[in-house]
Amino acid sequence: MTTPPEIAEALAQAIAAAAEVRGTTSPNPAVGAAILDSAGAIVGVGATQPPGGPHAEVMALADAGARAQGGTAVVTLEPCNHTGRTGPCSQALFDAGIQRVFYAQADPFPAAAGGAEFLALKGVEVHFLDVKIPTLQPWLNAVKSERPNVTLKFASTLDGFAAATDGSSQWITGAAARAFVHEDRSRRDAIIVGTGTALADNPSLTARSGDRLYPRQPRRVVVGKREIGAGNLQRLGFEQYPGIPEALKALWEEGCRDVLIEGGPTLAAAALRMDVVDNIQAYVAPALLGAGRSILNWPQETSISEIMRFETSAVQQLDNDVLIEMQRKGL
Repeated sequence: MTTPPEIAEALAQAIAAAAEVRGTTSPNPAVGAAILDSAGAIVGVGATQPPGGPHAEVMALADAGARAQGGTAVVTLEPCNHTGRTGPCSQALFDAGIQRVFYAQADPFPAAAGGAEFLALKGVEVHFLDVKIPTLQPWLNAVKSERPNVTLKFASTLDGFAAATDGSSQWITGAAARAFVHEDRSRRDAIIVGTGTALADNPSLTARSGDRLYPRQPRRVVVGKREIGAGNLQRLGFEQYPGIPEALKALWEEGCRDVLIEGGPTLAAAALRMDVVDNIQAYVAPALLGAGRSILNWPQETSISEIMRFETSAVQQLDNDVLIEMQRKGL
């Protein structure tokens, strides 16, 4: 079925609303919704609020008010069909008199799925758009794998070096790329580094815009067994775990669904060897070092048959640098 233009526009507004709340909703997904009145005009837009608050559909219905009666709902994720800290969105849509529902992606979470079927049984016209929503992918993957979605981020020269031979690395990329990194950090649940990075760089791991901190800060996690000063870690709000599995398990249990590994080449290689990297962000500078520290500290010999291949999901230029975003095949 060809998506009607008014539905496509409503979905675009729902996606934009979801992007605005990314990083504030875990363990719930960042969902967006738009309501059209019976004439096809958009009359309400909403997004999922922090845990315990209303879901996207309820926010959009509140924005639309009485104009939702006889109208259409367009949602990035199948309306939930269970009662948790809030009631089921499927029931809210039905109670508001919604006649048609379009949803972009199915809910894989067994406890919440079934909203589409509930609405169809109630006589509501339901359409599955089958459109991949980028802001939903980390949450969807986390639910399927029962651990946080892991993005490995690194910056390198064109010839693959993350630092010079003397260990210096500031600044490989330019101001635009660094600003993008900080904005991206503000949308994550946690940032993970290794003890080597913590000792060498003493990073703050905050999300900043100039001298101003973003309103929302990710949890800051150090992985490794080396002592780096427990008192100092606690004072700065860092958490430390002995290894990647322990960190991911604890973060999952505490509601984190989307985490970023910013560690050095040793931690990056360990995460890849453990097969927990779902996405990669490669910030590449148009520069050459000739020699230096590789982006991966890979101690064993390799064969081309062991190559790890990812799918390119997005490429964008950040002033003079390029960000290449990749995802695990099959996600």
